[in-house]
Amino acid sequence: MRVAKGSVRGGLLLGLAVVVALAATGVWNPFPGLWDWVDRSEPISEPDVVWQQRIGGTPRSVTIAGDAVVVEQRTRVEARSLATGTQLWERKADWAAVAGGDRDPVVAVGKLLVKGYELLDPTTGVTRRRDDDAVAVWTYRNLLLDARCTDATDCTLSAWDPRGTAPLWTAFLPGVHSGLLADNPGLRGTRRLTATRVDDGVAGAEAAPPLLGFPVDGRVHVVDTATGRVLQNVEPGREERLSVVGGRLLRINARSQDGTCYFAISARDSATGQEAWQRAGINLRTADSAGCVQREDPQGARNVLIGVAPDGRETVIDGYDGRLLWVGEPGTKLIAVDDRSAVFRAADKRSVIARELGTEKVLWTRQASGKAGAALTPYAAVVADEKPSRLAALDPRTGRELAALRTSANALAVGSQGMIIGEGREIGYVRFGASGSSPTRPPGDGGNPGPGGPGPGGPNNGDCGPKGELCPDPGDGKDG
Repeated sequence: MRVAKGSVRGGLLLGLAVVVALAATGVWNPFPGLWDWVDRSEPISEPDVVWQQRIGGTPRSVTIAGDAVVVEQRTRVEARSLATGTQLWERKADWAAVAGGDRDPVVAVGKLLVKGYELLDPTTGVTRRRDDDAVAVWTYRNLLLDARCTDATDCTLSAWDPRGTAPLWTAFLPGVHSGLLADNPGLRGTRRLTATRVDDGVAGAEAAPPLLGFPVDGRVHVVDTATGRVLQNVEPGREERLSVVGGRLLRINARSQDGTCYFAISARDSATGQEAWQRAGINLRTADSAGCVQREDPQGARNVLIGVAPDGRETVIDGYDGRLLWVGEPGTKLIAVDDRSAVFRAADKRSVIARELGTEKVLWTRQASGKAGAALTPYAAVVADEKPSRLAALDPRTGRELAALRTSANALAVGSQGMIIGEGREIGYVRFGASGSSPTRPPGDGGNPGPGGPGPGGPNNGDCGPKGELCPDPGDGKDG
């Protein structure tokens, strides 16, 4: 039996009218679910992530803050649940940065060219503290610093506990550099190694180093982060660059002669100004090829420096005492470093190797191509590879695989239980371990351990920083 085309069209129209009527009266509405199905994105990794969400724009930064994921975009910041990915709150802001550790995180937000900032609870978005005068903010796991100026040559630096309501200390600075605006403007320290498909801020906030170097009008003011004392106010020589690393002020000299650059490093004691150690011939990659002019901070991380020896081999140097903690073999390439270990590509370009600094101990080896990159965080070593595209999270000390993904996405943030990956506007959460296993918690809640053993502060197993400033005095009556 043939059915007239008009009858079919009439039936479809009648059915559509019924669906629209049901949706309008709230009896049944299939359209949201239908649109979700049409708009559903392809999974960004295999195995699939715990959750995947499309955000309003390409993120500028992503940070795991306790039970929330803070996403900074161009003109706004939002937080999502770490467990489900659902949006918790959203604010208009030009910049955002997370301070505090796993137990006490806060989100600093503000607007460009507008003084002041707000500290928000990452889970609720509620304002915990508001400031109307600061022009710059620096965020750390154990500290928040801000600077405010009454005029161009009269500025005050203040230190806060991340959730504190009163400053821990204040210090005077004779002005601030014109670039010291918004969140975490550059200080005189080290440049981190970078890796393709691994975000520069993947590790989140670190513990405040014992000393910070503030550039002001061509000079460097060295501030003790424990007390707020301005220990030194130094002007570099014509061929010098100053950098504050590992509790020392480094004077890096680059001299042009015979068509090459000759380098020398002198590390000074912060209290006395006396030379603590010196090395010659190590290129810290601070100078360009034009007349050995030093335009960059040295490469490194926390308390260590990365240099190149005269024979072309890469080295890792203890910023506090000048020891050579690692010297690469010919053909090896350093791709990640922190105070405890170095990760490098083998000379045969078929594997990446992690070695404990200050010893000959190999921590782990993983097969990888000659283009593999890596990053070290307190909770995982992230290895990114290409052709085929892979992301892996490994236990930093043992190399145990925490997550292995077939994906072209980037590693955006690493936390104690998993990591955030993203591609374009899509972000997703990867939980470590198929059975819920997670890496060992780093000493001091991911603090700033001293390289290669205890620092001068006492036998602290290298976990208290160069001066022992990250551990309480055993005799102060406080719980450790």
